[in-house]
Amino acid sequence: MNIQGLCAVLTDDREAALIVSEVNRRYFTGFPASDGYLVVTRNDAVFFTDSRYIEAAGLAVKDCRTALLRRLGDEVAGYLKEQGITRVRTERARLTVDELAALKRALPDCRVTACKRLEKAINDLREVKSDAEVKAIVKAQRIAEAALDHVLGNVIKPGVTEREIGLALDYYMLSHGAEALSFETIAVTGKKTSMPHGVPGSLKVKAGDFITMDFGAVWHGYHSDMTRTVAVGKVSREQRKVYETVLAAQTAAREACRPGIAGREMDAAARKVIEDAGYGAYFGHGLGHGVGVEIHELPGAGPRSEAKLRAGNVVTDEPGIYLPGKFGVRIEDMLLVTDGGCRCLTKAPRELIVL
Repeated sequence: MNIQGLCAVLTDDREAALIVSEVNRRYFTGFPASDGYLVVTRNDAVFFTDSRYIEAAGLAVKDCRTALLRRLGDEVAGYLKEQGITRVRTERARLTVDELAALKRALPDCRVTACKRLEKAINDLREVKSDAEVKAIVKAQRIAEAALDHVLGNVIKPGVTEREIGLALDYYMLSHGAEALSFETIAVTGKKTSMPHGVPGSLKVKAGDFITMDFGAVWHGYHSDMTRTVAVGKVSREQRKVYETVLAAQTAAREACRPGIAGREMDAAARKVIEDAGYGAYFGHGLGHGVGVEIHELPGAGPRSEAKLRAGNVVTDEPGIYLPGKFGVRIEDMLLVTDGGCRCLTKAPRELIVL
């Protein structure tokens, strides 16, 4: 996937790109492995991995060759020498100082640099999703939505604990096709809904509570992300007002989402609705973030996000209002930026549900 896109960074036939991080190796090869190196030259691409993965990699990896790895300084160094490579560009943001030093020691015949230009090229490729990537994200999202339907119909009621709700979401997703959870599920109730990243505990649901659930599934390496806030039994006038304000803010951001605008402009569209309603001080986080092979990736959609959105970006739209000691509301969908605007990838209802 997009391996050839790395070639634009290479200035001549004596340079190679070395992909070390697990997430980027999986992005370019489609193969998950805890160990290995992807080496890309202008004329070739080889995924080196150890004996635990070599057979499976040979069957699964389609866009490059595979080779057995015993030691970086043997197989990879030998390959680079055979190819006449003297300069190696590697990832910048995903290597520690010690890891970069180890690469330099293992490849003494090459000048190894942590390359800002390579990092940018990788991010540019990952930001714009292919049709296949979008399908994987949507599949992950449908699994999460089915889990939501399950807990709404079978789990949430007065007396159930936050932890029981979170575990029910997790079990449903993992038993219905998810290869992993996108992140640790958030399921909080009552006053704890004012904590954007509250941790599920033993607190029990009671009538009149809001319940906020933030969760997602992983399908073939791609994540989903959604948040819904629902109520049990009844809601107060203030709860309904806050919910409707968040919903209006989310809608405003969706309507602003299109190619060419900066992420901060999308954030500002939602933030204005919340500020005009008098709750500006209670929306403390950014509006959204990119989603793909990682749950948080570029592009951002926060107050300081200057990068322009492009068709193919998948970004979250998740405004919230959090009233300390009282309650909070967050609603989150994923939006696919299209040539003409955006398409919501989330199918779950957004209107207030009172169980």
